[in-house]
Amino acid sequence: MWRRRKLGKKLHLGLEELRVQRRERETALRKARREQQLISKRLLRDHPDDEEFLEENLQHQLLSEQQVLHLIRDIQHGSADKLKSLTDLRHGLGKKDTQLSFIRVEGSMRVLIGLFTCQSDKIQMEAARCLHELSHSDDPAVSKACLPVTSYLLTYLSGSNAELTELCLYTLGNLIVESEAARHQLLLQGIIPAFAVCIQSPHMTVLEATGYALSQLLQAKEAHQNIVPFVLEAGLTRDILRLFVSDSEDGFGMMIEFAWCLHYVVSSQVNNALLISQDVVSKLVHLLTKLAGFLTNTNFPGSELLVCPLVRCLGNLLAEVDAAGNKVLNQEDGRLLVALFVFIQQFQKEHLFVVRECLWTLNNMTVKDPTICSAVLNFNLVPVMLQLLGHSKDINLLVLTVLCNIADLGPVYCQCLHENAILSRVIPLLETSDVQVTLCCLDLIIILLHYCPQMAKDPQMLSGLQILEPYKDHPEAKQHIQAVWNYCSSVIKEHSTEGNKAVE
Repeated sequence: MWRRRKLGKKLHLGLEELRVQRRERETALRKARREQQLISKRLLRDHPDDEEFLEENLQHQLLSEQQVLHLIRDIQHGSADKLKSLTDLRHGLGKKDTQLSFIRVEGSMRVLIGLFTCQSDKIQMEAARCLHELSHSDDPAVSKACLPVTSYLLTYLSGSNAELTELCLYTLGNLIVESEAARHQLLLQGIIPAFAVCIQSPHMTVLEATGYALSQLLQAKEAHQNIVPFVLEAGLTRDILRLFVSDSEDGFGMMIEFAWCLHYVVSSQVNNALLISQDVVSKLVHLLTKLAGFLTNTNFPGSELLVCPLVRCLGNLLAEVDAAGNKVLNQEDGRLLVALFVFIQQFQKEHLFVVRECLWTLNNMTVKDPTICSAVLNFNLVPVMLQLLGHSKDINLLVLTVLCNIADLGPVYCQCLHENAILSRVIPLLETSDVQVTLCCLDLIIILLHYCPQMAKDPQMLSGLQILEPYKDHPEAKQHIQAVWNYCSSVIKEHSTEGNKAVE
């Protein structure tokens, strides 16, 4: 990936070695991000009586096992008000103790499944809400008791009742996270073909619920082996990209869910070559550019949850493209750069995690790419990056890595960085207590001195040497510091010799 260069003997630490070390750090960062999971259960409570009931009664609504048994008998034997008994049961199932009491009653789940599959729409919906309450439980025994209902949930995904379909999807999404056995059962029962049907729905609520349930499935530890290949084969990624063209603000939640789905597919690295061949990179660039323009004029709450996974997808795909020696951006370089910096400025106060993703993508764009690096300089974007230094360790490392990529292209690029007063922002970071940040600062300084030795005479550099003095025997930084000292000493010595000759 990196071309080799012969260096002078006086440099103890080669630029090639510095590059390798930077890439090792980046690999560790990539692995850490890929392993961060967002698995969580959701509870859909949007029935008209829910809010009023929860405010007035839920704290006092704890059903005993006898009360649960009584309600089940009323429901089973067709009491005069079966629907009311079912509603009372649903409200009670909001409590963990009631959930445990329910599953201990013999035949209780069988009764609930019978009501869920009955002909009465109202009874069916109320039974579905009961199942949904149970699926939200954090007790493995309760979730396990729900598994016999999965085949019925999948069956109703192809029905015409959008409200029931949405509820079934959220219930499935909750059950998916319980165990590998549960996911295996759902895969055998055809959950991926069912998702392929749901993703064609004209109802935004159904699409959003589909995205949620699919994202739960794609986060499984076995996803790269047992799930992602089938998702790709079913063409779900093409459908996801199609949904991203929605111009409706009502579709924002749906887009967020599917953006995370796409991120999990990309980060699994199962077949990113297929996605790249399907022009996913260009489509992501178009979408991000469009979002940047939208956010420039509108403050949309939650937009960071959409921008973050999309930028992650693009950054990870660009890393693979770069490793293969290909070029896919071309005329879209400038538009993407502008979009990334719009996001950086938009989110740097409250959502630094988005800034990290933008810098990660910028890093993957600037590696050995004179066109991108020149655009960063020509658009005067370096000052924006320098202002980010000092925010956090992760931000510092990413900004410094991008600056190293730019400096690595040679004297002209290093001179431009010097003209942006880069040393005045980098030198103070040498005093940080974090070794990684210090090493990254030294990486950058070594590259700058290699291509522009005259920078050794800069007053900021001289102050940096004083800062480094106490650390020159540090086991991890020793080589880096020695390289900086060698460069500066050589330049100062040459300058001194030239001065003596002039006096003579």
